[in-house]
Amino acid sequence: MSTPAKASFARSIKTVAWSFLGIRKNSEYQQDLAQVNPLHVMVVAVVAVLLFVVGLIGFVHWVAGK
Repeated sequence: MSTPAKASFARSIKTVAWSFLGIRKNSEYQQDLAQVNPLHVMVVAVVAVLLFVVGLIGFVHWVAGK
């Protein structure tokens, strides 16, 4: 009987990155559910969304400025 892996922040980052792309194997999704801390996922997701929005705003300002 194997012990479940400890939840890691790096695993949470990987999970959120894959969710942005929308591609994930069901087996890996099940592993993520068992191995990530929901609080880590929420923090990483909020930071990722903020970075995405700031990046889009910067890109629009750069394009509109030309």
